[in-house]
Amino acid sequence: MTLPERLPASRLLAAIVVVLLAMTAVAIASTVVALDGLGNARARSVDQVEPAGRVVRDLNRALLDEETGLRGFVLTGQDDFLTPYLDGRRTEVESAERVRDLVGDVNGRVRRIEELARQWRGQYAEPAIAGIRLSGPGSAATQDTDRGKAIFDQVRAEVAALETDVANLGRTARAELDHAAQVVLWLVIGMGVLLVAVIGGLSLLLHRLLVTPLADLAEHTRQVASGDFDHAIDASGPRETVMLAEDVDAMRRRIVQELETLASAKTELQRSNSELEQFAYVASHDLQEPLRKVASFCQLLQRRYGGQLDDRADQYIEFAVDGAKRMQGLINDLLAFSRVGRLTREQTVIDLNDVVRQVVDSFSERIEETRALVVAENLPSVRGEATLLSAVFQNLISNALKFKGESDPVVNIEAERDGDMWKFTVHDNGIGIEPEYADRIFVIFQRLHPKDAYPGTGIGLAMCRKIVEYHGGTIWLKTDVDSGTSFEFTLPVVPELVAQAEEVHV
Repeated sequence: MTLPERLPASRLLAAIVVVLLAMTAVAIASTVVALDGLGNARARSVDQVEPAGRVVRDLNRALLDEETGLRGFVLTGQDDFLTPYLDGRRTEVESAERVRDLVGDVNGRVRRIEELARQWRGQYAEPAIAGIRLSGPGSAATQDTDRGKAIFDQVRAEVAALETDVANLGRTARAELDHAAQVVLWLVIGMGVLLVAVIGGLSLLLHRLLVTPLADLAEHTRQVASGDFDHAIDASGPRETVMLAEDVDAMRRRIVQELETLASAKTELQRSNSELEQFAYVASHDLQEPLRKVASFCQLLQRRYGGQLDDRADQYIEFAVDGAKRMQGLINDLLAFSRVGRLTREQTVIDLNDVVRQVVDSFSERIEETRALVVAENLPSVRGEATLLSAVFQNLISNALKFKGESDPVVNIEAERDGDMWKFTVHDNGIGIEPEYADRIFVIFQRLHPKDAYPGTGIGLAMCRKIVEYHGGTIWLKTDVDSGTSFEFTLPVVPELVAQAEEVHV
């Protein structure tokens, strides 16, 4: 599939969201319908049919109360027995209306019960009451009693049939309630299963459409980031992922081009540096002999003809001798500078405490003359060339003694662990260096003072930088000091010494 044919991830996500919303709407609608049916079935069973059964029983008791009260009045003629009869009539009317309100006139039985009850009262009960009031107890005719009993038996039969009909309605309502509950249960189970299936399916779909292409792109990118810049990046999936892959691959191609350019420039720079170092070495080495002759003959002239010529001639000779000596010093320093890193020797583990002690001993006269104090304790051991590292401390201590202030020089040399490196600090209380010269002082033959003010060729700090970088570290001027000068430089930690120290500690 080409890029224009690929669907964007936003459209894929929109389609998934639409599907989820549609399924959610269907699930909610189905649940609402099922719950509504369950609610109706419950209302039918609990709020209508069951109360109707109780009302039918009340209707039956009311009719029985009417018949019992009438029989007592017929036998005794006492009006007290008519109370159940009258109360029963009121309850009968209320119960009949209540049954209609709850379940309606089931099979027309409520209407027939009311008709039979009116017929019983009209043909037997009311005439019997009137006759007893006129003739007294026991005056009711047997044929009237039989006819009343026959009518009331029909009432009982209809009430019993009504109870049966209402009981059937109750069973039907409970069956409908159970069915609605089952529907809701299976609907919930179905929605749960469907939800799990949909979530699983969408997860697999998203994993295939989004996660897998991004994971493949990340794997390709990590392979390139690990250094395999020739590895082409290709990705599938949504349009955004493919576009991102193309952008990353374009960046990879640009990096490859830049690396090729840098490799070519590095090769050219290495060749140029090698030629420059070779030139400096050869030039400084070849200049030694003629310069030595010039210096020797200038000194012979000074010794033989000093005081025989005029003052100007003596001054010229002195200038020539001084210039020759200075040139010889510059050439020697240049020769030493060019040898750093060219004449490699085996690097060994060096105790810097011994190195600093030897340097301090070499400056003993100068230290005694300036009443200087050099403090260096608990310096670590590092791997390197002792002669070169000694030159670093020699230059830094020499500068501290040379550029001293009004008070006696004090030089503090400290070291602390900083990850995989040792960080050394050489601080003095001298005249200090302005922060704007922090980079300039490490350039070869750069001086901050006139040549007559302080001796030297201005190559010491450049030599320190080259030696420290040759040993895998860096050196810089610390600019946030209140007074004096503070140089800091780093050297790699020796792993085997660390391991030995940890074993001893354990």
